[in-house]
Amino acid sequence: MPIIDIFNTYPSSFPIVAGIFGLVVGSFLNVVIFRLPKMLQKEWKQQCEEFLEQGSKSSDETYSLSTPSSSCPHCNHKIKPWENIPVISYLLLRGRCSSCKKSISLRYPIIELVCGLMSGFVAWEFGFSIEALAAIILTWVLITLSMIDYDTKLLPDIITLPVLWLGILLNINGTFTSLENSVIGAIAGYLSLWSIYQVHHFFTGKEGMGFGDFKLLALLGAWLGWQSLLMIVLLSSLVGAIVGISLIIFLGRDRMLPIPFGPYLASAGWISLIWGEPLLQLYMGMSGLQL
Repeated sequence: MPIIDIFNTYPSSFPIVAGIFGLVVGSFLNVVIFRLPKMLQKEWKQQCEEFLEQGSKSSDETYSLSTPSSSCPHCNHKIKPWENIPVISYLLLRGRCSSCKKSISLRYPIIELVCGLMSGFVAWEFGFSIEALAAIILTWVLITLSMIDYDTKLLPDIITLPVLWLGILLNINGTFTSLENSVIGAIAGYLSLWSIYQVHHFFTGKEGMGFGDFKLLALLGAWLGWQSLLMIVLLSSLVGAIVGISLIIFLGRDRMLPIPFGPYLASAGWISLIWGEPLLQLYMGMSGLQL
């Protein structure tokens, strides 16, 4: 029986398969989150050296998503395939390297688990459809961008821009919204945060957010339409304010240290992807407005 027929006959099988596949993808996302910023920084350094007409001082060693092989950061033990099974290997190894017994960061299985659970949940919500497959891809992208921004305060164009165009392409046939709403959403998403940035910079002389945030909101607008933008901004601002204040009060974080906004935008965008319509209806009802 073809796999499509299995999904159609047994609808609960699709979320299970999506969740398991999400675990595997989560393991790959860990590599992307760790290595992509280093790859970009190496490329930027080489470009600067070429521009300044200096001999390249950067290492000629190949560094990519696949090379060199994953290894323990403490003893350089090469990770074997059986040591790289999502979540399970971490539990079997009790969170330690099999060679040097040093602790392995808990974030790796957490990202794998979150990716698997979110993928399965999206599959359950949308059912077996093109919308589900697209939404799962967007989920993986938002997880990746959130963690990279959290670690480095970067939202790489190499991820953001292609996915923005993919959102417009998907909406040619109205996958999530109409093509018109998608194009307006991309434009409005970028220009809204860009305008806030310019006003803030004019009056304070400081940068309130990065240009990557503009592109991320444009990406979400391209996928979900311009109607979702206000809800995304409100949700992300609310969550960001709560988390920021909590960090200052409970952990003593310096209020002058910048907090990456990308994870909050991504979280709000994912919430809008799943529950956007009822949330929008609730907001419009509470504000006394009509669609």
